[in-house]
Amino acid sequence: MRQKSLEVLEFDKIKSLIEEEAISDLGREKVRELAPSADFETVTFQMDETDEISQIYNKERMPSLSGLAKVASIIHRAEIGGVLNVNELNLIKRLIQIQNQFKTFYNQLLEDDEQVNYPILDDRMNQLPVLTDLYQSIHQKCDAHDLFDDASIELQRIRSKISGITQRIRQNLDKIIKSQSNQKKLSDAIVTVRNERNVIPVKAEYRQDFNGIVHDQSSSGQTLYIEPASVVEMNNQISRLRNDEAVERERILTELTGEVAAEFESCLISEQIMGQLDFLTAKARYARKIKGTKPTFTQNRDVYLPKAFHPLLDRETVVANTIEFAEDIQTVIITGPNTGGKTVTLKTLGLIIVMAQSGLLIPTLDGSKLGVFENVYCDIGDEQSIEQSLSTFSSHMKNIVDILQEASRNSIILFDELGAGTDPSEGAALAMSILDYAHQMGALVMATTHYPELKAYSYNREGVMNASVEFDVNTLSPTYKLLMGVPGRSNAFDISKKLGLPIGVIQKAKSMIGQDEQEINAMIASLEQNAKRVENQRIDLDRLLREAQSVHDDLEKQYNKYQNYEKHLMDQAKDKANQRVKSATREADDILKELRQLRDQKGADVKEHELIDKKKRLDNQYEADSLKKDVKKQKWDKIEAGDEVKVLTYGQVGEVLELLDHDEAVVQMGIIKMKLPLSDLEKKQKEKQQQPAKMTKRQNRQNVKMELDLRGYRYEEALVELDQYLDQAVLSNYESVNIIHGKGTGALQKGVQKHLKQHKSVASYRNGMPSEGGYGVTVAQLK
Repeated sequence: MRQKSLEVLEFDKIKSLIEEEAISDLGREKVRELAPSADFETVTFQMDETDEISQIYNKERMPSLSGLAKVASIIHRAEIGGVLNVNELNLIKRLIQIQNQFKTFYNQLLEDDEQVNYPILDDRMNQLPVLTDLYQSIHQKCDAHDLFDDASIELQRIRSKISGITQRIRQNLDKIIKSQSNQKKLSDAIVTVRNERNVIPVKAEYRQDFNGIVHDQSSSGQTLYIEPASVVEMNNQISRLRNDEAVERERILTELTGEVAAEFESCLISEQIMGQLDFLTAKARYARKIKGTKPTFTQNRDVYLPKAFHPLLDRETVVANTIEFAEDIQTVIITGPNTGGKTVTLKTLGLIIVMAQSGLLIPTLDGSKLGVFENVYCDIGDEQSIEQSLSTFSSHMKNIVDILQEASRNSIILFDELGAGTDPSEGAALAMSILDYAHQMGALVMATTHYPELKAYSYNREGVMNASVEFDVNTLSPTYKLLMGVPGRSNAFDISKKLGLPIGVIQKAKSMIGQDEQEINAMIASLEQNAKRVENQRIDLDRLLREAQSVHDDLEKQYNKYQNYEKHLMDQAKDKANQRVKSATREADDILKELRQLRDQKGADVKEHELIDKKKRLDNQYEADSLKKDVKKQKWDKIEAGDEVKVLTYGQVGEVLELLDHDEAVVQMGIIKMKLPLSDLEKKQKEKQQQPAKMTKRQNRQNVKMELDLRGYRYEEALVELDQYLDQAVLSNYESVNIIHGKGTGALQKGVQKHLKQHKSVASYRNGMPSEGGYGVTVAQLK
């Protein structure tokens, strides 16, 4: 795109603001290289890429990219055989750490919400190499500035020796400096280092008292730094060990550098992707500051920017305007007063197009549409050149000539004060001729002008539309609001009246301009009001349409999710039912097989409890429905204590024992007592005939067995059977009876023993002895 246009539109200032948001040199370098593209596929890809990162940045706390640095030169040096130092290795380690943290963050993002879809970022994450082994090698051997002592066994041995000898030297020197006889001979009672040797500061006049090597002296010559002879050999040992340490250190660094060289291409890929992510995150941060939105790009030359504003102006005070080239409109002419915002409108349009084609979110409301233009041409501002002896008019005209020579149908041209700087009549004619030429070329044109002749320009030409910037005659200042489709009207009479010009003078002036022009001004005023109303309605309609579409998309997504879940449940239910049928079939086959074996072994003499055991195994395959039913009450009679009622949700008959607050009652259903709401009870009529007194027939002792087998019974049936049996056992004067309930889950055993504990005829009970059936039998002692 034309560099001169980028300079006029101040695109470099936008890039500088984005550069401040980047973390690394990688990101900042990419921002400096940022330029608009004219290729449709490239433009849409860059915008989608920025939008994906912006969505994540606005929703999530992204991992830090702090410490990310350029490592390409380091990696290239490793690849050609150079040896990297610890700091360089740590830069590579930090790169790997950052990429791993970001990949972990992204994978967690996908796990938390399966609906998210970031195809471009997903592709980048899949390209990231696995460098965990290289990271671990550097991490285990390098600290912030040096190798760890345990980077190798040899290095640990050497440093351990150095530490031991150094300690002995310190002890030896401490004795010397702490000796009372040496206190006055030393400049200071400390051990210091000169030429990597441990020395003591000795006053020059006492040099002969200390046998050793002088390594240095103070600037005044009063202090000598002497290495006592007693530690010379130990210092020599340390020097030899230091050399050994350097050799081992070089070996380890060479080994680590070799590992980096082996991952040469992978490291470069990681650097490229993470640098791109820093660049995109910087764009996302800037977009958030200007509340940028994603435009829709079309193959047509669409321009629709709802409530657009210039991103370099103060966000709190800038006036947002809708800038649009309506369908079949090719040229827009803006008229209005000076300092009314005409030039800002041109710059806003041009800068937003450049930003969008550079992959930046733009400062408009949602719903913007843009075509992709080959170039943006600008003739904005005073380009008077003293050096070239060009006047303002000549300078503008030279620029316009260049534009008309280069522009094409797929260009957008911005003319500021077209034809200004010369005779008004000639300037107006020249402006109309230039507009006609650009119109025939097919380029989109937006021009500002003061010439009244251009107000009527659009009325006899197709594809041309007027626009104006509003002026408030009450405050005598522009409002900076753009009115599309309405030419600017003269405010001279209103301004003069406001400033106090006599009415007579104003009336005479009106009579001079003619009735037609007065009517035109009145028509323009009416058009201004209608344009404002229509624009506000259109903005609201666009917003409602986007909200409706968003709701529709959400509902469709939820409906599809529901259908998938329903299908999943049905498949689960079918699978479970099939498994249950297969299990029951296998169980029935096993039972039949066992019954045949019993018949073959015992003939026809198969005991009843054996058949009950087999039946119970089949009953265990049965999935019981909930006892509760969804039944609506039919009668609303008044219910009192003692009434016989039907409990609707359970389908059982019971007796009301007590009425409670909050429309509830205590109801006895057989052996079960429950608290139920009155709305769940339906009153029944008690039978009036006298019921005969219940009598227990005394059975012959020989007809009542000493044991009761409850295996195969359901819980409630077993307790009813147990009650009847105990009554008969008491009448038969039994002292004890055996209740056979089986082991099973233990539920029936607990129920039987609980019932025996509360029964009036039972003195005590115990579990059966092994010979009596063990835990499958309870023995009850009767009163």
